[in-house]
Amino acid sequence: MNNQTENLIKQYYAAFNAGDMDTFLGLLTDDVIHDINQGGRETGKAAFAQFMQRMNTHYKEQLVDMVIMTNQDGTRAAAEFVVLGEYLKTDEGLPEANGQTYRLPAGAFFDIRDNKVARISNYYNLEDWIAQVAK
Repeated sequence: MNNQTENLIKQYYAAFNAGDMDTFLGLLTDDVIHDINQGGRETGKAAFAQFMQRMNTHYKEQLVDMVIMTNQDGTRAAAEFVVLGEYLKTDEGLPEANGQTYRLPAGAFFDIRDNKVARISNYYNLEDWIAQVAK
């Protein structure tokens, strides 16, 4: 079962890196829970789609150096990776964007249900990101 989960997470990040939001969102349960880094919790695929639309407006990112870990029964997973990004448009409450690039270690935790992502919790060091784009 954990190979199936590992493949799901690989598909999830491959769709992200390709900018294929239809496939990306198709890998989520309708009631997906999204724990936003240093933020709140949102529920539902529609809320996640809105979040991703905002992110894709402000940032262009590729995830590299991916390591995926799963538990034995495939119901949980974690991924560690590096975000290679470009800050495209100023995001409210954050430093002004002018095309700055950044390299940011990050991670995510997943709950898996019916071979779909039922929860995603993303984590990165926001202060590190701010320091990189404030230059």
